[in-house]
Amino acid sequence: MSCCAPGVESSLELDRSGAPSVDEVRLASRSLGGGLAQVDFAVPGVHCGACIRTVETALQKLPGVVGARVNLSTKRVSVRLREGEFPPLVATLYGLGYEAHLFDRENDNGKDPVLAELIRAVAIAGFAATNIMLLSVSVWSGATDATRDLFHWVSALIAIPALAFAGRIYFRSAWSALSHGRMNMDVPIAIGITLAYGLSLYETINHGPHAYFDASVSLLFFLLIGRTLDHVMREKARTAVSGLRRLAARGATVVAGDGTPSYVPVEEIARGDVILVAAGERVPVDALVMKGASEVDRSLVSGESEPETVDKGAMLQAGTLNLTGALTVEATAAAKDSFLAEMVRLMEAAEGGRARYRRIADKASALYAPVVHLTALLTFFGWLLVSGDWHRAMIIAIAVLIITCPCALGLAVPIVQVVAARRLFEQGIMVKDGSAMERLAGIDTVLFDKTGTLTLGALRLANVERISPADMVIAAQLAAHSRHPVARAITETNPGASMQPHLLDAVSEVPGFGLEASMNGSVWRLGRAQWALKDGAGAVGTVLSRDGVLRASFVCEDRLRAGAAETVTDLAGQGLVVEMLTGDHSANAKVIAAQAGIDAYRSGMLPGEKVARIAAFADKGRKVLMIGDGLNDAPALAAAHVSMAPATAADIGRNAADFVFLRENLTVIPFALDISRKAGRLIRQNLAFAIAYNFVAVPIAIFGYVTPLIAAIAMSLSSIIVIANAMRLAGGRSVAEEEPRVAVPARLIERPVQ
Repeated sequence: MSCCAPGVESSLELDRSGAPSVDEVRLASRSLGGGLAQVDFAVPGVHCGACIRTVETALQKLPGVVGARVNLSTKRVSVRLREGEFPPLVATLYGLGYEAHLFDRENDNGKDPVLAELIRAVAIAGFAATNIMLLSVSVWSGATDATRDLFHWVSALIAIPALAFAGRIYFRSAWSALSHGRMNMDVPIAIGITLAYGLSLYETINHGPHAYFDASVSLLFFLLIGRTLDHVMREKARTAVSGLRRLAARGATVVAGDGTPSYVPVEEIARGDVILVAAGERVPVDALVMKGASEVDRSLVSGESEPETVDKGAMLQAGTLNLTGALTVEATAAAKDSFLAEMVRLMEAAEGGRARYRRIADKASALYAPVVHLTALLTFFGWLLVSGDWHRAMIIAIAVLIITCPCALGLAVPIVQVVAARRLFEQGIMVKDGSAMERLAGIDTVLFDKTGTLTLGALRLANVERISPADMVIAAQLAAHSRHPVARAITETNPGASMQPHLLDAVSEVPGFGLEASMNGSVWRLGRAQWALKDGAGAVGTVLSRDGVLRASFVCEDRLRAGAAETVTDLAGQGLVVEMLTGDHSANAKVIAAQAGIDAYRSGMLPGEKVARIAAFADKGRKVLMIGDGLNDAPALAAAHVSMAPATAADIGRNAADFVFLRENLTVIPFALDISRKAGRLIRQNLAFAIAYNFVAVPIAIFGYVTPLIAAIAMSLSSIIVIANAMRLAGGRSVAEEEPRVAVPARLIERPVQ
């Protein structure tokens, strides 16, 4: 469903008390260079394609404005203007009927008052419609005179609170549009509901045989169902950017020139500041390590789950998590210019582009309001001229308004998406954006991330049979003191080690190298080979040593997801281009690509490079499905035409993706593609039926062969047919049973256990 007024997010009188002044807007703007500045507003009233067109068109006409972009997901309006020029942006938005305030002042507490109001309205309208229909059955069965009038009066009393509470969503939207000189499809709905009730009340007062309370309330009930479904689908894509921002540190300990440490908010950290980063803290800004050694989680940058060793001279990006040792770093950029800020900008730019996606139903319904108004008005005057009976002319005009109600049109898209989403969920696939299925149906290119996507991202020992049980117990007891992926693999291989007599004394860690302990006068080490062995120069991998002598080497492997090769073969067989993008080095990428059957792959890619690769495909007119899991994949997931992530993905990856699959088997991907294509066909069928229904029903209503009650029944039947057609998606084939996991040799792990 669509409308071009703020609708449920608006009020009859917009409260301007919190509107930012021109001076506040000027202070909130940020320079883009080249004589341009940008200011961002939170505009909660935008919720459809028509809203986007209305806001962007009006703002772009203002002097000094270079461009305006509405991000439907985050309810954000970004305005680019020439520096020094500040036209009446806020006044223009309020003049259109949209409340606005500075984006940074938006208070997102995770609640959705709009959805809560819609659900309450649906419940009340449904309850009222059910009871009025029960009373109407008695009237249809032959109740006459006083009994009939009593049922009509009871129906009128039930309808009043239902229309007043549930109907206010449409009344507000219609009033907002009319008061600002616009029309929308809520205007004829509000008029139809009001006239149907008013005429029914007139009939009841005058002891008429027919009343149409059931028509007005049932009409409202079906309309609210469609609007609620649409709102739920649109709201699920709003958390990706806000989730990424939560990775940013709030502040950091900065060392002054005299050596005094003090806590400074991240916005006040300047380039050249010396910062202390303790173990467990995130690096607040891009920085250079001046002192210390540690293991850091750089999955935000590389997508690889293995911690990396850093020491003096290493570069760290904002958002990197320091795992083990304390570091002293020097800021190389301010927070607004950091790597994390750039990732946020990439995601916002990608979401802003995606917000221009237009559903077929939105386009079709844009013509609804003027056509219906004109048709009903001409019908009224035509019958008035022909018959001279205003009562009959009014009944026929109301019937035209009701029978052309956009229930079937409004449900055509969301009901198919809901049924398809349920079908996918039954097979372990969650849909986060209703329009994603439409986009998935049109893809011609598939890009896979490697670690955690094509593979499980979980290491296991590949040579455990070559390690003596005694050495394995000692290694497991050492590894129990670390969360390093290799340490977890060793611990999982011998989970009972902690239950055995403790053999080691004084276990300690050496950041960046490994673990050390003593036993019976000997020194045991588990970690980097060149550190653990006396003659370890040039040695690689993770080893266990006693007094510098090798006791055991540990070879780890990653595991390809079940169904990966079958999925690639299936997708390629459909004529889709399949490619792998990874931040890992070429040797590992080559192994995984060969096992999965992927011929084209790119290694060593940073987040921006993945986005650039997607953009290169888009420039050629290709529509990309991106499948990834890591923090570093979030911008690429947002930039792609459509995206997927496994449930094991980082929070930001899951939030940025349109689909999240819960199973380890990758055959869910072609299954989701198949369901999406079927959903697309059903949506087109529903839209075609809705249009055909109006072509047939409207002339019948115009010629007076339909009463408002019959019109309401016909409208309801059209909605039922649309729903029944959507239910055809409920059956069909399922995802293949998961196959045994396939172990894929990976590199000999070079990093130490911590």
